[in-house]
Formats: sequence, C-alpha cells, structure tokens
Amino acid sequence: MFGRKKSSLLGIDISSSVVKVLELNHINEKYRVESYAVEPLPLNAVVEGRIDNVSEVAGAIKRAVKRSGTKAKDAAVAVSANSAITKIVSFPASLSEREMEEQIMLEADTYIPYPLEEVRLDFEVVGTSSADAEAVDVLLAASRSENVDIRTSVLEEAGLKPKLVDVEAYTIENSFSLITQQMPNQGQGLTVAVFDVGSAVTTLHVLVDGKIVFTREQAFGGRMLTEDIERHYGMSYQEAGRAKKTSNLPEDYNEKVLEPFKRTMATTITRALQFFFSASTQYQSIDYIILAGGCASIAGVDAMIEEDTGTPTSIANPFSNMILGPNIKIQALSNDAPSMLIACGLAMRSFD
Repeated sequence: MFGRKKSSLLGIDISSSVVKVLELNHINEKYRVESYAVEPLPLNAVVEGRIDNVSEVAGAIKRAVKRSGTKAKDAAVAVSANSAITKIVSFPASLSEREMEEQIMLEADTYIPYPLEEVRLDFEVVGTSSADAEAVDVLLAASRSENVDIRTSVLEEAGLKPKLVDVEAYTIENSFSLITQQMPNQGQGLTVAVFDVGSAVTTLHVLVDGKIVFTREQAFGGRMLTEDIERHYGMSYQEAGRAKKTSNLPEDYNEKVLEPFKRTMATTITRALQFFFSASTQYQSIDYIILAGGCASIAGVDAMIEEDTGTPTSIANPFSNMILGPNIKIQALSNDAPSMLIACGLAMRSFD
C-alpha cells in the first residue's frame, strides 16, 4: 500500500527499541534468508510508533544494512495499525481500475476523517463481495502524509530507496502463512490470536482463516522488565538492559523480578482477549495463541499463558521452514525469530 513494488525489497521493521532488516529469496517454492540484522535504537528515538529522531533511526538502519551484508537498496517499511485507517467498501465489478480509482477519490472524504490533501491513500481489490455477486470488495488504506513521509525520509537518509509503505497489521497477515504449520490443520478454520509483545507496546491481531478481523494495541512490553531490573538492583537503565541481555543478574532475579513480569504479561494477554470477546459479536473463543516479539522467548511464559487461557500457545518462528543462506548465523536468527514477523511480511512483498 502507498506504493508499488518493482524489484526485490528489504523488509525494514522500525520498532521502539530496534531496527530489523531482512532480505528473502524464493527458491524451489521455498523462501531463503539471504541476509538479516538487528540493530538497537537509542532510547526515545521512536516513541509510540512515532519517529522522533530521524538521524538516529537512519543511522541504525544504515548500520544494520551494512552488518547484514546485503547489496539490495529497495526497501519496504510499515506504519502502525493505530496510525492507519482501513475500510472495506464495495464497488461495481464492471469498473476498470482507473474508473474505480476515480470513484474512490470522489467518495474518499466519506471514509477518511482528514482532508485528502493531508493523507496518503491506496486501495486493493480483495475479491467478490459476499453481499452482491456483481460487486467487488475493495480495501482502502490511508495514513496521514507525515507518517508515511517520515519513514520514506528515514530510508533515504540511510541510503535506501523506499518502494512501499505498508500497514503493520497487513504485514502480520502476509507473514501468517509462515507460522500456520505450527497449528492444527495448517490454521484453516481456526481463530488465532497473535500477540506481538514488543519493547513498549503489545499488539493483538486476531486472524480467522488467515485474515485480520481485529487489531488492538496497549502499553505493555519488555521495557517494563528493564525498568523493574533498574529499580530492584539500583542500576542505570543502560546497565539493566545489558544485564537482561546477558543474564548477568543476581540469584534472586527469577523469583523477585522475572516471574512477576511473566505473571503481568500473562494477565495482560488474558485481559486483551477478554476485551476482544466483549467487543466482538461474532467471535467468543480463540483456538490458538501465537506469541511474537522480543518477550515471546522468555522461558516458560508460553506455558503460563496456555494454562491461564486454556488455549494452545506457541512461540512464532517464521523461519522454521526456510532455507538459510551461507552467511546466516543460525543461533542468532533463532533468537530473533519471534520478533521478525513484520520484517518477514514486508520482505515477502517482493514476491506478490
């Protein structure tokens, strides 16, 4: 959305704490990881999905691209679901693409609550309308121009060519096919909750038969664990972050700090599901939970959530059925795998 792909793309996922770069290839009906890297961001360079320091973010992307070893320059990036407006509307199937575009622009102000000159707008035909066989459903997506423009500016400052700006929810939908093998019946007929637990925000995506039906963000993430370490052991935030990554912490860490955080994470996820059920008139149960993001790999948290919710729960690994290129470090990729769904979804746009 907001652009058109012409060549292979680097998936660039900009979160609140790190930048992730991923390049995929498609060989013999399998994806191959050609290059990837994860680079930390300074604190507050990105806040609540908003890029506050362009030069710091661009520098991190440049370092990640260099470390990955990729030669690719074309890139795809995404805006958060909260900063995008999406809507399904119906139009006569007989319209040509140009006629449909003209019709959408005429009617866009009825769907978009901002002046059209302040937004970037795109659309995609998703199929025949269930309500009218002679109509097609069209997905409209729009975001304020500033959200799109700052991301393209960051890519350009990092020496890349921005080719496509997507919406994070649809990158998850795009990469969902990579993790369905973890589920019964390859995910078909299932209502699946994907919890992306990042540094500052946890995002719930509910998918039915692989299609997004609900997305919601809430303030909770791994930064809280770092702050807990900081308070409990009298460290600076930077020291606490390093200690968390290296597991260089006192013997009482698991009992006093980590277990309470896991309990809070499980409670956050349980409450998010309860909110979904209360907001939905159609769905009142979840068949499967997938944990993604940096916190997904915390030992035992998946079992705790499965016990609390009574729902089968596993950790996302979008690379489990991929071929790895010769320069990919298997252990590093395995460690980062749960947090790479958005980067995968963006990189896969090369093969649309």
